[in-house]
Amino acid sequence: MTTIDPYLIFNGNCAEAMRFYEKTIGGKLETMMTAADLPPQENCPAGNPAAIVHACLDIGGRKLMASDSMGGQPAEPMSGFFVATVYPSVDEARRVFAALSDGGQVRMPMGKTFWVEIFGMVVDRFGTPWMVSGGAATA
Repeated sequence: MTTIDPYLIFNGNCAEAMRFYEKTIGGKLETMMTAADLPPQENCPAGNPAAIVHACLDIGGRKLMASDSMGGQPAEPMSGFFVATVYPSVDEARRVFAALSDGGQVRMPMGKTFWVEIFGMVVDRFGTPWMVSGGAATA
């Protein structure tokens, strides 16, 4: 079976972001590999040994993967997509939305919609855009 899972690129704060997502969204951080963990490779430029080269958060069998930008090139701001999350309860959706909103920018406040009990959009303090849904489907 084919799956599609998001892979986010950060500018040096991947470890902080992924630990925050583990705490806020849930799941288990399976991998957090730094540049220092890699074997030496030819033609690979020296960089920040603390930079995350791969992180993976398992959330109910789905993966949220990420790394820091490599090769001295800053990552472009994240745009043109949202990471969508769905929670069975309105309360859990509100809790997650509030945590993601702290230090971030609310794009659409949480509110009732025609397709689910509650929905909102936010860009968190790390620059990741989120859509948060909760409760029963209404359409």
